Amino acid sequence: MKAKFSTSLARVGLNGFLLGIFVAIGLAAILPELGAIKSTIPWKPFIQVGIALLFFFYGLKLDPAQLRAGLSNWRLHVLIQVTTFLGFPLLVFALVNFVPGLDPNFALGICYLGALPSTVSAAVVLVSISGGNVPAAIFNASISSLLGVVMTPFWMRVAGGEVAGELDFWASIVDLSIKVVLPVILGLVMHRYLFPKIKPYLNRLKYLDQTVILSIVFTTFSESFSQRLFDSFSWLSLGGLSLVMLFILLVVVGILFLLVRVLSFSKEDQIAAIFCGSTKSLVHGVAIGKVFFPSAAIFGLVLLPVMLYHLQQLILGSFLARYYEKNKP
Repeated sequence: MKAKFSTSLARVGLNGFLLGIFVAIGLAAILPELGAIKSTIPWKPFIQVGIALLFFFYGLKLDPAQLRAGLSNWRLHVLIQVTTFLGFPLLVFALVNFVPGLDPNFALGICYLGALPSTVSAAVVLVSISGGNVPAAIFNASISSLLGVVMTPFWMRVAGGEVAGELDFWASIVDLSIKVVLPVILGLVMHRYLFPKIKPYLNRLKYLDQTVILSIVFTTFSESFSQRLFDSFSWLSLGGLSLVMLFILLVVVGILFLLVRVLSFSKEDQIAAIFCGSTKSLVHGVAIGKVFFPSAAIFGLVLLPVMLYHLQQLILGSFLARYYEKNKP
């Protein structure tokens, strides 16, 4: 049994990745100063370079002809964006209004979660590992990030959250272009020249994907633990909130799971729809939240549901990716 488990980890399946997530969070709890903003380790440039390389290799692996075909799949794009910016917010607003006894501070954070765009790196990584439609995932994650600049403040006003300041739309476009679009374009340009050389090593590229994700998880939770974000909550209240987040995630994934079959999507499009439509961006949640909630105390409460959902979407995503990976045709 032990040898079998070791062999499984040696193959770097998603069970090993899931274990890495728990290790990263545990290490963040024990040594928060190691990954916090004030750490002497330059995590920020490492993660930024890692994300750039991650998307460069995605672009490198893409066939331009296949990419054009993927972008024309309008039914998939509509489903993902409608789920992200209409179905998800309406679901959480209904939950907040009809679930009795929900802490108002948590309610605001749950509404904020529903208003956020889809995550970029994590969704694309999971789609890639699962054998899904990566071009469509990149396209939808990028569009979601841009739409979030407008849709997130809109839904927060509907929810009644106190929004302060204005979002810099063009700065967001520039940031997204540098981190995602530019590396993908460079990879596409180099596809003809470099792809034949890296093709024998494609399976090893998952190491890069998983390293970047684990680094983001570790640094995010290190900063939270260093600020003692969880000290004011009991384990019971955090457990209850975690169950609410898990319920939302399972409902969204379940609805998408049914819709992609009713709409007769291909297996690759089903994977892209489920991962891109159910994930929410912690990175955007932190960045946009600094504008929405100038009070650190309020922002900490608001961010807590987003962080819990982020963890659960990674854990559930790893199980789903493992399932799809095992059942590839």
